[in-house]
Amino acid sequence: MANLLALLQNETLKVWKKKRFAVIVLILLILIPVFVYAQMKIAQNSREKFNTDWRSELQSRITDNTNALSSERIPEEWKKWRRALVQQLQYYLDHDINPQTPNAVTFTRTFLDNAVSLFIPLMVLAIASDLVSSERSTGTIKMLLTRPVRRWRILFAKLATLTLYVSLIIITTTLLCYLISGLVFGYSGWSEPVFVGFQVKGADVDTTSVHAVTQGIYLLMQSGLIWFSAMVVAIIALMVSVLVRSTAASFVTMMATIIAGTILANMASSWHSAKYLFNVNLELSSYLRGTPPPIEGMTLGFSLAILGIWGVAALIVSFTVFTKQDILN
Repeated sequence: MANLLALLQNETLKVWKKKRFAVIVLILLILIPVFVYAQMKIAQNSREKFNTDWRSELQSRITDNTNALSSERIPEEWKKWRRALVQQLQYYLDHDINPQTPNAVTFTRTFLDNAVSLFIPLMVLAIASDLVSSERSTGTIKMLLTRPVRRWRILFAKLATLTLYVSLIIITTTLLCYLISGLVFGYSGWSEPVFVGFQVKGADVDTTSVHAVTQGIYLLMQSGLIWFSAMVVAIIALMVSVLVRSTAASFVTMMATIIAGTILANMASSWHSAKYLFNVNLELSSYLRGTPPPIEGMTLGFSLAILGIWGVAALIVSFTVFTKQDILN
């Protein structure tokens, strides 16, 4: 146990000394204010156009999306998304609830929704993509493996460190979004209602299971789902780092995979087998807000199961290869 704790401390310090996490925080401190400013300008334009009446703004969005359905230039996949959006917006309007109340909590959950499929995975890759490959390229792994410690303990320490930093990335992103946006929009909004439970069935939305939760509860649910998808990305990146000797190759491979997933999610609606790829299932929080899935038939349970299978398979490959591979040569 003492050896494992020492290994964990050593791995944590090694990642910290690389200053990757500091770079991630710096990127967040630069980008979040930009998005806050953009959101502030959008809110100002909406107030000027609709005289602070959110109902008029919501009705305008419903009308615009309904009119767009008659356009032949819009793909059927996008029309399906618009039909679902119109029904959800109408549900909010009928229940006299503003789904986009300008406050720090609303901005935070919107930012996380948009960051889950690409931005957060790329931040995770900055930590995860070279945990093993960098030490192999520099030769430090040889010194580590000559110690009287089982190899699985070494890799387990790296996995535990990775879990710690993935958690820190999610927590830091959420906190910085809330603290920075609160300077402009105010820090209220925790008790504002949000509807969850929309079930998208083809072009229709089933509202029988819809119920309201507070934005605080929604943010906790959303953060948990984002953490799960980020951990799967981190575990797969760890596997690639074990399999590939080059740090650059490891990072580029995972980055290309994540970017390909965002493209497939928008284009692979007719390729039903794509739903078994992990990178198509990363946007778990979309199920909370009732967005139509990339491929018909996908559900929250299905995506969780697919990501879980990929994560377990990646762990098995990682530990099997790391414990048996001739890394010293």
